[in-house]
Amino acid sequence: MIRSLLLPLILATSASASSNDRDMSRATVQIHFVASAPDYAQPWQPGRQGGGTGSGVVIDGHRILTNGHVVANAAYLSVRKSGDIKNYPARVAFVGHDGETAVITVDDESFFEGTVSVEFGGLPHQRDKVAVYGYPIGGTDLSVTEGIVSRVGVTVYAHSARALLAVQTDAAINPGNSGGPVFQDGKLIGIAFQHSASAQNIGYVVPIPIIERFLKDIKDGRYDGIPDLGIWWQGTENESLRKTLGLPMDNSGVLVTKVAYGASAWDALKEGDVLMKIDGVKIGQDGTIKFRDDERIDFSDLISRRQAGEKIDAAVVRGGKEQVVKILMKPSADLVPGPRYDAKPSYFIVGGIVFMPLSDELISARGAGFRIRSLSADGMPTPERTEVVVLSHVLVHDFNRGYHGWSMAPVTRVNGRLIGKLGDLVAAFQAPIHGLHEIECEHYSGYGDNKGTRIVIEAEAAAKMLPAIMARYGVPADRSGDLKTP
Repeated sequence: MIRSLLLPLILATSASASSNDRDMSRATVQIHFVASAPDYAQPWQPGRQGGGTGSGVVIDGHRILTNGHVVANAAYLSVRKSGDIKNYPARVAFVGHDGETAVITVDDESFFEGTVSVEFGGLPHQRDKVAVYGYPIGGTDLSVTEGIVSRVGVTVYAHSARALLAVQTDAAINPGNSGGPVFQDGKLIGIAFQHSASAQNIGYVVPIPIIERFLKDIKDGRYDGIPDLGIWWQGTENESLRKTLGLPMDNSGVLVTKVAYGASAWDALKEGDVLMKIDGVKIGQDGTIKFRDDERIDFSDLISRRQAGEKIDAAVVRGGKEQVVKILMKPSADLVPGPRYDAKPSYFIVGGIVFMPLSDELISARGAGFRIRSLSADGMPTPERTEVVVLSHVLVHDFNRGYHGWSMAPVTRVNGRLIGKLGDLVAAFQAPIHGLHEIECEHYSGYGDNKGTRIVIEAEAAAKMLPAIMARYGVPADRSGDLKTP
């Protein structure tokens, strides 16, 4: 009698699992992309075209959720359903490169026939079992791998260089899996986005809190970005330091050492403040907060889950006294921006000398010494300097003889005017002094024979020779489109 009761139960469970498997398969799609990344070595040239595949998952509203890097610099997108041979043209609706999230859509409604919109789950716990669905390299059919959650914490996202909440798993995540759904008990708990190149069996998943933040952000029809506090801080474990700062002898608070101009914390926090709490959540002396049970994560998670335009309450110790300040959430403010996508590089040319804002892409394209790399790693914007303008390189010509070896030199002044952004440089070249353009650069040891700090050229001759220089190097315009006046 007992066995006859158990048998129908087992059959029903198996049928339910099979139904779940079909739904998860029908929610998973393959994405084909053709992309053209900008050429920062020659910013006027279109980048080399390349292609590849990724994965995605169908969510409500006939939308497909995937990774930001799958659609980055995309020139063409198409999608394919599991078990189908047809590729449907697709387009990007919204993308949040900072959080490795994007929504694409297909205008042909017939694509969504037979698909299933996933149901969102929660944040998994350590040792929970998960399944990764997608289309990794090595075949054209849907692939499913399983593993366990090994860690939940704040991790650097390689695509954006932002440190955000992520789920770590030992389930296989390979090229082509990117953007594919990760399920727990039939519910979406995230999308696969990267794996460790230096260790085995370590893959990462963009978790539901980051995905839901993104979907909430785009509800008004635009993407504002993940907020960042914009501070540097140090831990306060040392007892002598805590006494100096007037702190209680417990394990709370981090010392604010720098505040970036234009960031969320600007005009709210000051150097020397000790940040004790955010919205009532106590920050440990090592910069972590209590997460779940005995787990702790970086306190930046409190900021990255918020929306731009929201306000938070921050409890600080300032001058030995505790007070509460309000902070308006804003996107990240960087002196040298991290990875950027879907945008052409800015440049300006005078007399064959090419000027550009310093960026990680420019450093990768042209190389740079320690001085330049330190600006990228450690520099913070100030009211006087919101970006670093560099002499990228010189288009060699008789006119600019003597400066041919110059490259990647930070520009400080042009014609006596301080240069805090590329727009300042463009304006400064409109006002030569006594018919001359004088360009001053920071003194540093550069490449080749570039160890100088000053360039002087004749303004009229520079304008006259520029068309010939541009023709020699195939340059269509003396400046990027964003610098052209309407």
